[in-house]
Amino acid sequence: MNTPILQVVGYQDSGKTLFLERFIEEAAVDGFRIGVIKHHGHGSPDLYDEKKDTGRHRSAGAVVTGVSGGGVISIQATQEDDWQLERLLDLYKSFQLDLILVEGYKEKPLPKVLMIRTQADLTLLTMKNIRAIVTKEHIDTELIPTYSFYNMGLCIKELLKELKGE
Repeated sequence: MNTPILQVVGYQDSGKTLFLERFIEEAAVDGFRIGVIKHHGHGSPDLYDEKKDTGRHRSAGAVVTGVSGGGVISIQATQEDDWQLERLLDLYKSFQLDLILVEGYKEKPLPKVLMIRTQADLTLLTMKNIRAIVTKEHIDTELIPTYSFYNMGLCIKELLKELKGE
């Protein structure tokens, strides 16, 4: 089974994380098992404590470390270049998810929700595979469903209906 993927893109402070948070809450109520991949475009993300066991393993030269307990696993893996989205998607698919949500990776042609803050963000409309737009300002789009940022729940409900095949 191919795991559906939905990408949420927009410029910084456009509401991507808020949208994903609300989407995840709503989807979890419907029983969806969801994985999220966030592109951290501002340098390296926070690392684990180097004084703990997994930190010591990394310091010793391990390129993949993990810790498991209480039904939770935490894995950290490093490589020389940035992780490609395709490799991350392959990893996530091994978790038998119902949906993978991706925040960022604007250049990828995945089905996406576009978050628009101002008219200046309309340059993003040139992206491929836009399924919905959530905007703080009124914009005219006849071909793409457009929702108010202040009523993003309606967009989420429509997307979930589509994912459930309704």
